[in-house]
Amino acid sequence: MITLDILNRWLAAPAENEILEFKTASNQFDTTRLLRYCVALANEKGGCLVLGVTDKPPRRVVGTQAFLSESHLNDMKALIVQKLRFRVEVFELCHPDGRVLVFKIPSRPIGKPLDFDGAYLMRAGEDLVSMTADHLKRIFAEGDQDWVLKPVMTRCDGQTVVQFLDTQSYFDLLHLPYPSTRSGVLERLSSDQLIERTGKLWTINNLGALLFAKTLAQFEQLARKAPRVIVYDGNNKLKTKSDQQGVKGYAVGFQGLLEYINGLIPSNEVIELALRREVKMFPEIAIRELVANALIHQDLTESGTSVMIELYNDRIEISNPGKPFISPDRFIDEYRSRNERFAALMRRLGICEEKGSGVDKVIQAAEVYQLPAPDFRVGECRTTAVLFAHQLVDDMDRNDRIRACYQHCCLRYVMNERMTNQSLRDRFKLPESKSATVSQVIAATLDAEKIKLADLTQSSTRYRSYVPFWA
Repeated sequence: MITLDILNRWLAAPAENEILEFKTASNQFDTTRLLRYCVALANEKGGCLVLGVTDKPPRRVVGTQAFLSESHLNDMKALIVQKLRFRVEVFELCHPDGRVLVFKIPSRPIGKPLDFDGAYLMRAGEDLVSMTADHLKRIFAEGDQDWVLKPVMTRCDGQTVVQFLDTQSYFDLLHLPYPSTRSGVLERLSSDQLIERTGKLWTINNLGALLFAKTLAQFEQLARKAPRVIVYDGNNKLKTKSDQQGVKGYAVGFQGLLEYINGLIPSNEVIELALRREVKMFPEIAIRELVANALIHQDLTESGTSVMIELYNDRIEISNPGKPFISPDRFIDEYRSRNERFAALMRRLGICEEKGSGVDKVIQAAEVYQLPAPDFRVGECRTTAVLFAHQLVDDMDRNDRIRACYQHCCLRYVMNERMTNQSLRDRFKLPESKSATVSQVIAATLDAEKIKLADLTQSSTRYRSYVPFWA
């Protein structure tokens, strides 16, 4: 049962989570829209659509007149069964501030996505979007064993396991003492499903090998999943200076991979207070976060492809197999892991945070270094993050400026602040005399519908502030 106590707990929650969707619906709620949300929430393994509550925090009950009569509600439940082939429960709550309707939507069947008029829907922030091919493939494969738990080497004795896996690094990264016996080591690895006992022998799973292999090439199925670092001579792929493929598993080789990449990135000499110092072209924190994201969010079921780090004279591109589950416009405020078990262990090992703050750090570092805004591109089978070398505002094209304005607005919003003309001038390090130039950038971003006014009643352009289009 959904009660007023449960509703009050939902109202106090800081944000909508994977199972809650609030809509004001003061007077009515469109039937087609209701059906679409039922499908989207069912595809997210069930949830509740709450009518009569404001959809932006701090949330409050405003009451709804939608589906006011009992017969209307019964007709709607019957229509959902007819159109969607599943039943929903509807709870009518008499809150002191108004009537609230809660549609409790069940989960879709395992391995079967649901559609409405041919569209397989899911939520993306405040919007409903069609599922990507990657997302659909993941649902269809739900009945199968998780890829990371599939065996990659079978019939191994204890000596073979420690021969092929860097067990010392496992305990070091988790800040645990190394067991005094080999059986203690194996049992601990087994507890994290890196290996699995089969009788008196052991099976090494994909998860164990991918993270802790001393040499990935020793596991034939994983050899092509080693990250690859390519350096080009120029701004295109015509001439290659170096091409190096990783050797170790992701966890044991991560720090070495970052040091190798940062060693290839050129430095610029800057003079501050008569002192010279070397500054890398790209911030190390941005490289770390983007490489970690690429490793964690790649489509591991794709064969013959890997994470790639490509360094050009004017940019660095970090790409991974697979399309993202959410729009690139929402990378800064949304998080949805493709490989949950894999990501959870990477978080415990200190390689990622698994809380969606990685892109925030990348964008903030780009602003501190006065770089053009990072670009996130989705291709047919890969997702690419691009960091650009320093560029003056006057040399940026219209798209570069709009992207920088939008990302700055997002960054301010997630920090509970608002973008203004002054904050954007500070981002570009422009004097007050350039206010008109910054106003033109803001106007172009408004026209592109990437941002909107935070307060529609504010008539003074001097005091206007802005929020992302999805806020």
